[in-house]
Amino acid sequence: GRGEQAAGYLALAQSLLEGAGRPPAAARTTRAERQEAASRSRSPPAREGAGGGEQLVDQLIRDLNEMDDVPFFDIQLPYELAINIFQYLDRKELGRCAQVSKTWKVIAEDEVLWYRLCQQEGHLPESSISDYSCWKLIFQECRAREHMLRTNWKNRKGAVSELEHIPDAVLCDVHSHDGVVIAGLTVPVIGCTAMSKIQPLNLGACRYTSGDVRVWDTRTWDYIAPFLDSEYEEDEPGMQPYVSFVRINSSLAVAAYEDGFLNIWDLRTGKDPIHRFEHDARIQALALSQEDATVATASAFDVVMLHPNEEGYWQIAAEFEVQKLVDYLEIVPDTGRYPVAVATAGDLVYLLKADDSARTLHYVYGQPVTCLDVSANQAAFGVKSLGWVYEGNKCRDLEKIGLCSCRTCFLGAEITVVCGRCRVNRVCRRSAVHNGTLRVLPPQILVYSLEAERCLSKLGNALGDFTCVNLRDSPPNLMVSGNMDRRVRVHDLRTDTIALSLSAHQLGVSAVQMDDWKIVSGGEEGLVSVWDYRMNQKLWEVHSRHPVRHISFNSRRLITANVPYERVVRSADLDDFATHRRHRGLVHAYEFAVDQLAFQSALPLCRSSCDTMAGHNYDLALTFPYDSI
Repeated sequence: GRGEQAAGYLALAQSLLEGAGRPPAAARTTRAERQEAASRSRSPPAREGAGGGEQLVDQLIRDLNEMDDVPFFDIQLPYELAINIFQYLDRKELGRCAQVSKTWKVIAEDEVLWYRLCQQEGHLPESSISDYSCWKLIFQECRAREHMLRTNWKNRKGAVSELEHIPDAVLCDVHSHDGVVIAGLTVPVIGCTAMSKIQPLNLGACRYTSGDVRVWDTRTWDYIAPFLDSEYEEDEPGMQPYVSFVRINSSLAVAAYEDGFLNIWDLRTGKDPIHRFEHDARIQALALSQEDATVATASAFDVVMLHPNEEGYWQIAAEFEVQKLVDYLEIVPDTGRYPVAVATAGDLVYLLKADDSARTLHYVYGQPVTCLDVSANQAAFGVKSLGWVYEGNKCRDLEKIGLCSCRTCFLGAEITVVCGRCRVNRVCRRSAVHNGTLRVLPPQILVYSLEAERCLSKLGNALGDFTCVNLRDSPPNLMVSGNMDRRVRVHDLRTDTIALSLSAHQLGVSAVQMDDWKIVSGGEEGLVSVWDYRMNQKLWEVHSRHPVRHISFNSRRLITANVPYERVVRSADLDDFATHRRHRGLVHAYEFAVDQLAFQSALPLCRSSCDTMAGHNYDLALTFPYDSI
């Protein structure tokens, strides 16, 4: 009996060590049977032929003790199946699994897993798995660089440069994409006479030339901006119209002029435009797709989409007719073969598809749109308040409700209500609201689904009109907006509530953008503020003279543009550079990855040129003893 029991243990050990799973039925014995067999035999077991079996049983017991905490599937499962299981783990879980055993360490440090993690977190999105030999090390370097950039953002550590344009030019419009900045300029011509700030502008007394478009590439620290030629005839210099709008993406630059002309440049081929389009009237809105070569313009009551064909020749992809003048125009990203745009004209919002006619997305009489932004499947736009609605004494003969447009009346003085039956005039706002005779419908932001063409959310409950909204660059299920009440709001699209409200500026908010942890906003007073919205804390701010019209940032850099209200300098002496500098506008570039670029070239502040005017050449180059100086 004792020999048969030893043979059973030996077969059990051999089968488990070979990975056979459960032992055969003949070799299975219960614990009670083993104890009964041990009590019947008091003599020591036989030694012959059993030494190797006892070693196998001891080895099996040690392996079973290890199996209590560590699963044994890595020996039985194929390597590819183990990789498929580990792909659902994040970086912290992969680090813990690498400490379990040598086999798990090999699986947890597989290049496929760490390459996938890099792609999921946005590191090196255009790279392939064969570009680097150790993706875990690349992932660690990217995480360290991201931490360094975030620290520099919070501490305002980096390089700040003013993008210099023509000394006597005035900014008309500024746009940027991935660190490449385009600006439209207005340049006065010699012979301008003195003009008074009180009297209206006399265009005959001062001839201005425009059509000057300049481009900077801030990614290489080479801020010597080339001009883009406009192909205007030079028979009458100084009579060129000024630039109304400029747009840029990774390959194209577009400029719209006051006389209805549109120039398109290819940034890869040269400074001459590759296409020129002419409208019969002034261009009121311009949009450029950030993904492909699609341009949309609005002039008078027409909206035109331009797109190159397969041979590269530009042609009209679609043309639409609207009922009112277009105020805002945006191209919907990622629409495939047929471009799609959203246009606002007064209180009308149109959905424009190249393969269909113009469709009315939203319309409420007397509720004009104040701002617009689109994403791949949604459109968000702000609408004005409906004003004051009279609700006293069950009056139904309401003929006219008027609200004074000046700031004093809007902030709480008097309004005028004319009723056909009650003849109520000059009702005090405070008493009327208190008595329940007047009701105000606040401004809102409406979020529409572009696929279903219906309203998804109504956000707002603000005192002033919404002046800017950013949906495309915001994190998922979040949206940021700016208002005339000087507040920046973060909206939660899942619950239709305001997640955060910041008192950011002294005047209205003119531009705003957010990412996963910070908000950058610009105001009408010229202030740029940076916020950590998770901590509800302002990190830093910077002030300039003119309103902030453009803000664009990524993890490495920030571009801001202060564009003046007036595109023509009202100065008694344009030769006075100090006077003119206050009116021309500013473009600033903030670079936060200074640890990499500081060793490549001298700072732009240290590269003062000799041909600039003495009024703004501070000659700081000799302060820093670089080898090239």
